[in-house]
Amino acid sequence: MKRALFAWIGKNDLDAASSDGARGLGAICQSISSRNYGKVVLLSDWPADKTQGYFNWIRARTSAELEVRSVELANPTDIPAVYDYAKRTVQETLRGIGKGCEVTFHLSSGTWAMASVWIILANSFFTATLIKSSPEEGVQDVYFPFELAADYLPDLVKRKDKAVGPLFDGGSADAPAFSNIIHRSEVVLRLLSKAQKAAPHFLPVLILGESGTGKELLASAIHKSSLCKGRFVAVNCGAIPASLIESELFGHAKGAFTGAAGQKHGLIKAAAGGTLFLDEVGELPLGAQVKFLRVLQEGTFTPVGAIIPETTDARIIAATNRNLLEEVAAGRFREDLFHRLAVAMLYVPPLREREGDLIPLIDHLLREANRRLSKGAGHTPKKLSSAARTVLLQHHWPGNVRELQNTLLRAALWSDGNVLEKQDIEEALLPAPPRSGSNDEGRGDVLGVPLGDGFDLEGILGEVARHYLKKAMTASGGNKSKASRLLNFKSYQTLDNWLKRYGLRDTPSS
Repeated sequence: MKRALFAWIGKNDLDAASSDGARGLGAICQSISSRNYGKVVLLSDWPADKTQGYFNWIRARTSAELEVRSVELANPTDIPAVYDYAKRTVQETLRGIGKGCEVTFHLSSGTWAMASVWIILANSFFTATLIKSSPEEGVQDVYFPFELAADYLPDLVKRKDKAVGPLFDGGSADAPAFSNIIHRSEVVLRLLSKAQKAAPHFLPVLILGESGTGKELLASAIHKSSLCKGRFVAVNCGAIPASLIESELFGHAKGAFTGAAGQKHGLIKAAAGGTLFLDEVGELPLGAQVKFLRVLQEGTFTPVGAIIPETTDARIIAATNRNLLEEVAAGRFREDLFHRLAVAMLYVPPLREREGDLIPLIDHLLREANRRLSKGAGHTPKKLSSAARTVLLQHHWPGNVRELQNTLLRAALWSDGNVLEKQDIEEALLPAPPRSGSNDEGRGDVLGVPLGDGFDLEGILGEVARHYLKKAMTASGGNKSKASRLLNFKSYQTLDNWLKRYGLRDTPSS
């Protein structure tokens, strides 16, 4: 098993290099001299000449693969910046190494903020050993309980910007309808701010996002914050047969078709004065799309088999996990209906992009699982062990919040003890779907394209680049700096060059 050491270069390390060890080896050199590592990754916010000098000195003292990453920190105790750099560095390194790497974080080199971040990462996103070193005591392992690290986490990553202050409140005090949307991340805070602005206006809303991200929860919150006094009526457009969808939505007259023994009011009638939520609107057949265009344009609809149109004051909120622009281009979705729906367009990010939300969601959903199971006989409330929590934090969650919710419910149901252990969570996780033949949002399996006649490597790379450029611009809401960070570009100028190279406009919908 390959072993990797991660450390920030500290002043004592530079002093050791400048004196060629006469003033001690420094924390990093002492560690690699007493323990074997296959890879050593050093982060440095020191000037380039000092960083290079230390790299040259330490390289002669280890056979490990050595990598130094220079980072720009305005303040070496700026915890959010240190956290971002450290987490990204470890993630990228582990992707390059692959599975089966034993990770170690060094606490004795760098500032107190850098040590604090290693403690947080070792007890959350990564399974890692913590070490410290000194000339007197040598190199020692350090145990820092997860519960203590978790207590400090919100305060450590909290930002001073007043606009981001409510991130750690779990909801906005002046918008109680949105309090059920558990969040700490800035990206969700921005989303809720937009949703609150759209809520009181009688405008259509289109909610985009992957399955399981909570689109219906957001739609319900918008309804509750609106001026609508009627019901919130939700319908999954993909769950109703195409032959029945118009009757279910708009109702039908007596004798409109075989079996129509009487008049029936549709869901749009049931939502009078309230909100009709069209989940998976991309599944709506073209015939029903034409009718809904009239609802949005004129506020009228005609039941199946009827002649006289009826009026409606129901607000329409739609949601989909499809790319509707691609559906429009393919002729499966009407362009005029898309533009009518997308007056207020909101993007719900997947769980993997909600930095800081996973911990409060785990705690909230475990409480919900205990509450739900307590209605049955013999249930004992469950808590999470540190190892079990680490498994949850390291999982990719392709099914988003819904998958997390069901995993905790399964684990709490099957476990006999009071504490959910690592094995309980691993057994509750669903197996990952096979990669072969997968279709990532229409991109296909680019690694499975056969070589030979017609193979176009440049075209395939361009397809992948355009896919992720569009995805980053959508996820960032068109903010180039944020999109650059998502793509790990050094600056938004690099992003500009890529957008131009692949013929994309710099808008989220491009």
